[in-house]
Amino acid sequence: MIREQITKMVTEALGEAAKNGDLGGLTPENTGCLTIEKPKNPEFGDFAVNVSPLARHAKMPPPKIAEEVSKYFSADYAQINIVAGFINFKIKNEKLYDCIKEIIVKNKDFGRNNLGNGEKLMIEYVSANPTGPLHIGHGRWAAVGSSLAELLKFSGFDVYQEFYINDAGNQMNNLFESFLIRIYQVNGYDFAIPTDETGKKNYYPGEYLLDLAGKYNGENPDKFPKILESLYISEYCDETGRYIISPKTETFKPEEGEKTPEKLREELLKYVSGEILRQQNALLARLKINFDNWFSEASLYAENKVESAINKLKDAGKIYEKDGALWFKSSEYGDDQDRVIIKQDGVTPTYLTADIAYHYDKIQRGFERLINIWGADHHGYVARIKASIAALGKDSDRLEILLGQLVNLVISGEQVRMGKRRKMVTLEELVDDVGVDGTRFWMVMRDINSTLDFDVDLAKSASDENPVYYSQYAHARSCSILRTAVSQRPDRETGEILPPLFSKQELDELFNPDTFDVTRLTPLLNTEEQREFDSTRALILKLESFDDLIASAAKSRAPYMIARYVLDLAKDFHHFYTFTRVLNADKEVMKARLTLVNATKQVLANAFMILGVCAPEKM
Repeated sequence: MIREQITKMVTEALGEAAKNGDLGGLTPENTGCLTIEKPKNPEFGDFAVNVSPLARHAKMPPPKIAEEVSKYFSADYAQINIVAGFINFKIKNEKLYDCIKEIIVKNKDFGRNNLGNGEKLMIEYVSANPTGPLHIGHGRWAAVGSSLAELLKFSGFDVYQEFYINDAGNQMNNLFESFLIRIYQVNGYDFAIPTDETGKKNYYPGEYLLDLAGKYNGENPDKFPKILESLYISEYCDETGRYIISPKTETFKPEEGEKTPEKLREELLKYVSGEILRQQNALLARLKINFDNWFSEASLYAENKVESAINKLKDAGKIYEKDGALWFKSSEYGDDQDRVIIKQDGVTPTYLTADIAYHYDKIQRGFERLINIWGADHHGYVARIKASIAALGKDSDRLEILLGQLVNLVISGEQVRMGKRRKMVTLEELVDDVGVDGTRFWMVMRDINSTLDFDVDLAKSASDENPVYYSQYAHARSCSILRTAVSQRPDRETGEILPPLFSKQELDELFNPDTFDVTRLTPLLNTEEQREFDSTRALILKLESFDDLIASAAKSRAPYMIARYVLDLAKDFHHFYTFTRVLNADKEVMKARLTLVNATKQVLANAFMILGVCAPEKM
């Protein structure tokens, strides 16, 4: 808001000065775009612009350029001072009060913008295999993806959230065999999940499958004998790292209505993957993450979309055969080499093949922009997907891929192994321990381009060092101040119960956006106490910057900027509260300060909404 106004002032002043010949060789066409920044020394002002980059064209020293440009600024908005090549702006108090008024008037919509202009955007994230519990990395993508979705909605995009279910491919065969072994185990048979290096790659050894096998057995007490009659596990093969699971086709003759071995396999796989998916969905919903659609990879094959995508690439001349395999000419579109999409057997697609079909399907569904959140280990995959979009005749720039680094879980000062295959910490265990708010805030508070050290002990603590507690306490404190203003209170000397300082109706009228009187804010900065003045002014400027922050974070696809802002705002508010008596002052002063407290409460709530973190009224 203020930054935008100053940018406009600088642009117009430069244009006028250049047009009038005050800037030597500088013309309106080469005035360029200067950056508005915060001075390192706040005594210089609230905002500053460095005109030094213009010296090359103007053939003038930067201080002289600053002097000439400053002649064209209006004194109504800010006080101007020049230090070397910097023009510094100290915003007038009246303009700061207008910022508070805007917060009161816009309320829940303060910070909302129309950057997206209604563009249809799909964000796909988490997209875990339905083969085991969600791990800590999934938690980071979940929190970042959900917060980014809310940020983009707040910025005018038409956002659609999708979870891609990887329910096709060899991992499903591995899941079935692992689950079948567990069913034999719960029925007393001596089969074990392989522990050698080759075998571990082919099975899911987590005990969660033992629990699901017990659940299935309990729900279907008569099913196992039929499974045993139709399927059996023979000896373990060291070379393949697998048990041999065969249908007893010769001895088992299903009666009418009974399932064949193939149908039994299908039933078991559907059950176990469905249960795992249900658990994933429930955990994500608990984290306040709700997808508009859960898209099945298997549906791409069932609806012939994979075959259709391959045929489109063939028709475009982007497929060739080599050594019995089909290759996609991805190197023509920036990939470092061509990629196999059908293996040498002439039938089996690669993992890439379904992804090509899936992304083409996204575009066919009418989404103008696609955002994927992937782990950093998928870095080499980016060029392949973008190449496929271009080869299918679409603009590959419509796809944005955000790559995130790992999460290091720290408990009692030590890193803990994480995953879903052994006795490691899962996302659900973390949420149980830390809570939803703690998990979400910590997961999103760092740029996903950097590794996150998640300190579990700190995340659970009720201390100022815990960013979740510290920021939420600022909101709870603002609510407490507002409650106290309309509550009875004891006289500290006599113990007599005194009436409220304000009635609820008075505060409602004070904060009414339709009748808000900005002149009531005049006492805010009308104080001789320097620390009171400085902390109040800093808080107002921080509140005002939320507008610009939202637009900047949305453009950068960086919800961590919101978490960082919340911490800074909480710090400024706690600082303000330390040096400023909000209550038990002159009534008009109290009204002004209560309005600032209410504005702070609202901005914190708006930011927490984007982060998916609750804004507590009490702590």
